[in-house]
Amino acid sequence: MDWQNLPGGGNIEDRRGGGGIPGGGIAVGGVGGLIIALIAMFFGVDPGAILGGQGSAPTQTQTQTAPGQQDTSYQFVDRILASTDQVWSGIFAQAGRTYTKPTLVLYSGATPTACGQGSAAAGPFYCPLDNKVYLDTSFFAQMDRRLGGGGDFAYSYVIAHEVGHHVQNELGIADQVTRAQQQARSEAEANRYSVALELQADCFAGVWGNKVSSLANLTEADVREAINTATAIGDDTLQRQGQGYVVPDSFTHGTSQQRVNWFMTGFRSGDPNKCDTFNGQL
Repeated sequence: MDWQNLPGGGNIEDRRGGGGIPGGGIAVGGVGGLIIALIAMFFGVDPGAILGGQGSAPTQTQTQTAPGQQDTSYQFVDRILASTDQVWSGIFAQAGRTYTKPTLVLYSGATPTACGQGSAAAGPFYCPLDNKVYLDTSFFAQMDRRLGGGGDFAYSYVIAHEVGHHVQNELGIADQVTRAQQQARSEAEANRYSVALELQADCFAGVWGNKVSSLANLTEADVREAINTATAIGDDTLQRQGQGYVVPDSFTHGTSQQRVNWFMTGFRSGDPNKCDTFNGQL
């Protein structure tokens, strides 16, 4: 992936080395601590429901960076974010709407957010209350170590997925899901809305990939990186690895096959209208 070809100029807020609050994750109960940790660590929305992990930087070793210093990690994230800005601004404009660009906060250790305290344990997440994506700078190495799913396009998929949650917030989808979950008659029903929300963010990430494919010179190997990552973080795969069995009603992000299928739906079509993972539920 030639990410250097992508436009720069994303809204990056660099808090690394700026006196962030050190510390561990926010512990929560649930079905198997490790499973909850791994599922929540990847592509979550709310840091208040997260446990687990640590995490590094794309194609470079981890370094301490003063705020504003544009190291390789900063440049990579900046170009991926700016390219999502360009893609979604264009899509919204075609629909007669204006896209509000999110801010991406780079931090190390821990940082305050409008959704509560964010920490390295959260992995990347989106906070709808301040329209910001939060990314601890150690995350990408965590992908390599724990999932064996590295590579620039895999890392890009992570960022594009979180931006997908911002798109959902812009379109009012996130609010509709929250209301539907509040009215759900069971936890399993509420979880199904969560699965649909996450799968749509996967599909939106695929739409972004389609739009930048030519400029970034994406290859089949690049796409395979994203597919491998989506496969590794399916609820069924994580539960099977962590506890030896699968509890479908507890799924919050979707199966490995669902995540791959919806990412590829977006990637092949480049059309966000193909990303209706709710099928009339809302």
